[in-house]
Formats: sequence, structure tokens, C-alpha cells
Amino acid sequence: MTARIRLLILAWFAAASVAVVPTLARAEEPPLPPGLVGEKKPDEPALPEGLGGERKAAEPTLPEGLGDPPRPPVERKDDAPAALPFDLTGFFDVRGGLRTQPDTREKDSTLGESRLQLQLEKALEDLTFRLTTDFLYDISANDYRVFMEQGRGLVDLREAWVAFRPTDFMDVKVGRQVLTWGTGDLRFLNDLFPKDWNAFFIGRDVEYLKAPSDALKVSLFSDLANLDLVYTPRFDADRYVDGRRISYYNPFLSRRAGRDAVIDADEPEAWFKDDEFAARLYKTVNGYELALYTYNGFWKSPAGTDPVTFTPVFPRLAAYGASVRGPAAGGIGNVEAAYYDSREDRSGNDPLVPNSQVRLLVGYERDLAAISKDLTVGVQYYLELRMGHEAMERMRPAIFPDSNRERHEVTLRLTKLLLNQNLTLSLFVFYSPTDEDAYLRPRVAYKVDDHWTVEAGANVLFGNHAHTFFGQFEDNSNVYFGARYSF
Repeated sequence: MTARIRLLILAWFAAASVAVVPTLARAEEPPLPPGLVGEKKPDEPALPEGLGGERKAAEPTLPEGLGDPPRPPVERKDDAPAALPFDLTGFFDVRGGLRTQPDTREKDSTLGESRLQLQLEKALEDLTFRLTTDFLYDISANDYRVFMEQGRGLVDLREAWVAFRPTDFMDVKVGRQVLTWGTGDLRFLNDLFPKDWNAFFIGRDVEYLKAPSDALKVSLFSDLANLDLVYTPRFDADRYVDGRRISYYNPFLSRRAGRDAVIDADEPEAWFKDDEFAARLYKTVNGYELALYTYNGFWKSPAGTDPVTFTPVFPRLAAYGASVRGPAAGGIGNVEAAYYDSREDRSGNDPLVPNSQVRLLVGYERDLAAISKDLTVGVQYYLELRMGHEAMERMRPAIFPDSNRERHEVTLRLTKLLLNQNLTLSLFVFYSPTDEDAYLRPRVAYKVDDHWTVEAGANVLFGNHAHTFFGQFEDNSNVYFGARYSF
């Protein structure tokens, strides 16, 4: 465990150790002797009878059971527990999952974890601090060493940032943070921030698809347009499928592989040299959100191979895109496009580096209240168009599988809310007619009360070819269940 990780853990325990200790209730004062219970001071003479005064003549005692019942002691404000110096929220989550068919390259269990998330936040007049830490025990992983960038081990630091506003038109956030933009539903074109694909395919909550970035984000606001600038001083890769949990297709072995061939990629890690820059310029016009994007960095997963060592690598990448989202035909429509400039193989002649690509996404979402209350549907069409495909095919090694110049995909999301919106039924489907593969994500979740939520779901993958995007994961189909207590 590195010194930085130990320091973060010690800082968290120091903050969490601020105990909430109630003060002792004050002892009830003894009653005064008879005759001394009024407001009369000892040095003041009694007023003559009939002239009022605060003191009444002594009254006979009422029989037991008559009269007003004794009042409970009034709780004093200074008897309340001392408040924490920060806001504390979080949850405890338990999840389990099993494969629906045997895979000799992986364990039968895909999930077996207990997760405690603690989020500490402090808002001052000019600054806001947040620290979000997950403490994880996972019997399926069987490895508790901490790998902070991969999110593996006993500790996963999700957020550790400070935000401030130096001027009325600028916001600044620096530190570990989860970043996202774009218009796609589980499809990312211009959102080139890191993703956790292992979490996505094994049934963790969908929030864990977004992995954190160690970055500086500056947001500028004006009447003309708004601008987000994100600088990552050292490359943050995806938490990609590497064979430890999920088997994948290995083109050099010409078969599916898993723990027998774990990917050990050569990741760019030089500070301020292997950096990333992303920007978004956006504005809302007549209810439509318009945006332009750019990115300069690397392919987020190891998409290339070193020709000498055959080690997986992350080739350099630049991306440029645009999107529009707004009302359309009684629902919400979106269009997003991106051009991926593969800077190390613009000609397409190198079969060990991915070619440049054009990506297009068209989506539509609508509430179907006319058919059924609390029913929504969303559909998307996605296209990948590979540039220089002919050159790549000429140089493709014989052991590499043939690939299509175009990849088409459609998605469908159905969501139905029942029992006062406490029960959620959902289904998300990916289907590619060109790859002849599909991925289904059914899920049911029930909110028991303000704290407890239980859910169950599945990840069902299949295809006609072992090397296609979803087809390679066919043996990883699984079912899962979970329960979460939030506080």
C-alpha cells in the first residue's frame, strides 16, 4: 500500500472518529419548602388579602388521581448531541452473483461483496470539500491489495475534491471526481472519461459504470455560451475487462481467455506528459441543448499492441464531436456525433493500432402514459464507421478475425413503476445486426422504506461469433441480487 493510500485512509479515520457524545441531562432540582414557591422575595412584605399579588393562599392538596398529570421534563437544546463538523451520508450494500453457465477460465461466482460507502462533505462560505470512500470486502476477488486506479482491493476512493468559485462567472473543482457529459443512454461517444466495464457486466449498481478521474475542472459561464475545461495531468484509463473476473476474446490465442491470460497492459503514467485534455462548449437555445466537444489523450482501453513485446498498449487519440438534445414528437430526442482521430495510424495500415472512426448516435425517449401509467420507453440507433478499412484488411494478420467496416447497433429501454413508484421494472437491450450479438439487462428493484432497497437482475450476453463485442462475453452471463441500506 503506497504512502498516498495510507495517508487517505488515516485522514478518513481521523474524520470519522469525531464521536457524537450526548451531554448528561441536568439533575432535577429539589422542591423548595412550603411557602417559598412564589415569586415573592424574602425582603418584601406580603400584600393585604384581596389586593392581588403573585402569591396565592395555600390550597388543600387534591386527592391522588385528580388534577393535571405531571408534565415530562422539557428537553433542553444544550442536552442535544453535538453535531458533526461535516455532513455524513452513505450506504451499506450487499451483493451476490452467479454465472448461468460454467466457464472454465473464471470462477462460478461473479459477485460476493459487502460495500460500505461513507461520504463526508463540508460546505463553507467560499469552499466545498467532499471525500467519498468505499470500503469493500469481496470474496469473489480473493485479492485484497489496494489498486486505487483499478478500483480493486479493500478501499476504493471515489471522490476527494475541493470546489470553489473565484469569480461570479467561474467554478473550479480539483481532485478525484466523477465526470460525465454527452447525450447517450449507456452509449458514450464524446464522453471519454474512464468507465468501469467490469462493474457494468457483473451487476454492480449502474453508478459504478462511471469511474473517477484525478482532474482539474474549470467551468466558465456567460450569456453567449458556457464552457467546461477538464485537465487530467496523468492518464486515467478505463477499468477495462482484463480476464480477472470476465473472460474475453484474445486474438493472439484465437480463443476466449480469462484468468489463464490476464491482460497486463503498458499504461501511460508520466505526470504532465501522458496527460489528457477535454472541453465542452454548450448552450440552450429555445429548449434545445447544443454542445461541441473535443478530447486529446489516449484510447481509454488497451486497443493497440506493441509490435516487439506484443504487450497491450493505449495508442494516442484525439476526438471531436457535437450533440443536440431537446423536445421532439411529444418526447425527448437527441443526436450526437464524434470523429475519433487515431493519431498513431491515420492511414489505417497498422493492424496493431485501431483505425480512425466516425461514430453516430440518434435517440428518442417518451412517457407512454396513454398506454400505461409510469411507463417510459427509450430507443437508440448507434453506428461505428471505420476509416481506412481496405488498408487495414490488406495488412491484417491471418490469425486476426475478419471485421466489418460498419457496426450497427440498436438499443431499447423499458421502465415501469408500480406500487406508488416504489417498485421498478426495467429492461435494457443492446442488439447488433452486423455483429449478430446482443446483451440484455433485466432488473427489478423495490424500495422497502426510506432506507432499504432490494433488487435482482441479470446480465445475459450471446452471439454467433466468439470475437464480436458482446459475443466474446457470452460465457459471463450471470444473475445477481442486492440489498442496500442508505443513511
